[in-house]
Amino acid sequence: MSTGQTVLLGAIAGLTIFLGLPMGRIRTRGHRTKTFLAGVSAGILVFLFFDILKNATEPLEKAVRAGDWGRLTGIGLIFGVGLGVGLLGLLYVSRMWRRRPIPASLGPGAMAVAEAPDRSREALRVGMSIATGIGLHNFSEGLAIGQAAHTGEVSLALLLVIGFGLHNATEGFGIVGPLAAADVRATWGWLVLAGIVGGGPTFLGTLVGTSISSAYVFVAFLALAAGAILYVVGELFNAGRRMSWEVTLWGVLVGFLVGLATELVVVAAGV
Repeated sequence: MSTGQTVLLGAIAGLTIFLGLPMGRIRTRGHRTKTFLAGVSAGILVFLFFDILKNATEPLEKAVRAGDWGRLTGIGLIFGVGLGVGLLGLLYVSRMWRRRPIPASLGPGAMAVAEAPDRSREALRVGMSIATGIGLHNFSEGLAIGQAAHTGEVSLALLLVIGFGLHNATEGFGIVGPLAAADVRATWGWLVLAGIVGGGPTFLGTLVGTSISSAYVFVAFLALAAGAILYVVGELFNAGRRMSWEVTLWGVLVGFLVGLATELVVVAAGV
């Protein structure tokens, strides 16, 4: 398989994220429906978090079994730093975003008018944070595709494309779930940007993976993704408690099972 063909397959795997993004254009008035959809988004992310940790800790476990303590220390440090940067980085970026002042034209008497745009901006911020975390994860998936093709394992590379494509299709809805909960209808421009941020790194990772094979790079991006997704899940759970914890948990259950179902399809395909 040529480099061009490999990169094209990586791009296809990343573009499937756009299948779920149009849900961001749908508005729903029912409070319970919005809460449930946000819960489904959180459930998909919870499954993704555990899936990421499973893949990120494999190099650590291999180093332990081999007794390679130097490699274990190096990868362990990268994992810890990556997890911290992914988790706390979004926290501090979020704080800076929230400190943006209300325009001077909006006086104290206009606060009620300002609240709606503020809620919309918050929902869009959370959605883009999810896209960022998913993008970091998808970069590592692209690395796996590129490395498989680079080592001549063409059938494995094709199976990875199919499997990651299925995963990315559900991740698109994970991005727009908070928008549905806030009754925010995203613009097509925002959805395209979110798709590029979330799915584009699959293409970039595939490109990088065709030329290098590094467990350190692989673990670094997985750890960054795990930290970012953990932060976003915390925010979604916090919002779910305010709306309806019961409905949120039902949504989490459904979302988690959807994520598990796509994983089982990948396993059945032999990946």
